[in-house]
Amino acid sequence: MRYETITTGDRLRRYCQDLVQYPSISFDTEFVSEHSYRPELCLIQVSAGGELAVIDAVAIDDVRPFWEAVAAAGHRTIVHAGRSEMEFCLQAVGRRPADLFDVQLAAGLIGIEYPASYGTLIGRLLGEKPPRHETRTDWRRRPLSKRQLEYALNDALHLPRLHEVLHAKLEELGRLDWLREEMAAWQEEVEYAQSHHRWRRVSGISGLRPRMLAVVRELFRWREGEARRRNLPARRVLRDDLIIELARRQTADEARISAVRGLDRGDLRRRYGEIAACIRRALDLPDDQCPNATHRERSPQLSVLGQFLFAALGSRCREARLAPSLVGTPNDIRELVVYRTSKDRPERRVPKLARGWRAEFVGRLFDDLLAGKQSIRIADPTSDHPLAFEPRKD
Repeated sequence: MRYETITTGDRLRRYCQDLVQYPSISFDTEFVSEHSYRPELCLIQVSAGGELAVIDAVAIDDVRPFWEAVAAAGHRTIVHAGRSEMEFCLQAVGRRPADLFDVQLAAGLIGIEYPASYGTLIGRLLGEKPPRHETRTDWRRRPLSKRQLEYALNDALHLPRLHEVLHAKLEELGRLDWLREEMAAWQEEVEYAQSHHRWRRVSGISGLRPRMLAVVRELFRWREGEARRRNLPARRVLRDDLIIELARRQTADEARISAVRGLDRGDLRRRYGEIAACIRRALDLPDDQCPNATHRERSPQLSVLGQFLFAALGSRCREARLAPSLVGTPNDIRELVVYRTSKDRPERRVPKLARGWRAEFVGRLFDDLLAGKQSIRIADPTSDHPLAFEPRKD
């Protein structure tokens, strides 16, 4: 494998001056996230203009020239499962990668399972098998061997060809607009998650009352500040399950806080006063300043309809060569059912299955099924898509 290794800031700046001239930039990253507040970027592997390069982000103090090149207009950016890559770009220069094409999302739109690994895509679309050694490499350590660098470069090597194959298949199926819509929505979600209401992603939050949610929010904010200050993963400062337990107890009494199993670590014992102050702030909030609880409607009817429509979704997707998990989850279906049958629908956010290409593909069919305008029958029990949808005959 022929490639260039870039280890100095001067060489990186010269390389990026050439990089922005190419019509496409394919890249992947290697990072370590177990030991620090933000993932530690270690390598950037690039394929552009038929050439490979690996950028040593440990040796180079400032790799912003690369992210400036990626965000500059005039090229397509190709990644696989690129959430981390987009987050690195946003953190470095505050902008998205230009014209982003994620091969994992694209593959779901032609019927490959979603989310599919890089190796699965290479095998299914290119008929090749990537190397599997070095999966447990500590990418922070130097020097890296030739074998380690070539393993990392393989994650960028095949991206241009994957893009070529997937783009052709999407064009054949008339789904390039679907991918553009999906990429835009996905990038908006990543940007939003970076700056808004990240505390609502604390595991176990479902079903908590507004006052408890206020406690979760305060403890989350304290945890983020501590994690940033100490450069530790946030959950190493205070686990999600402990935040939830403190929220349920709703007490700012340090003696009762200390009785929670898991809070007896030395570093946490020294922070009981800060933790108690967070909880006290939440308990003293006026009711109208507490977060709204999000309740998932549950009923026997909703459960039956959800299972019924999820089976219909799977059959419809297999027939149309789409990954069902990309189109919608059981929760997405429940949200659509509630939206269509609820009396306060104007106040609800339009659910995913009623927007954009999903509405075109399956949302309107579900509307007709719920309204009794369509019926389902078993057409061929031996088929991969055994269900048939037909206009109802009165």
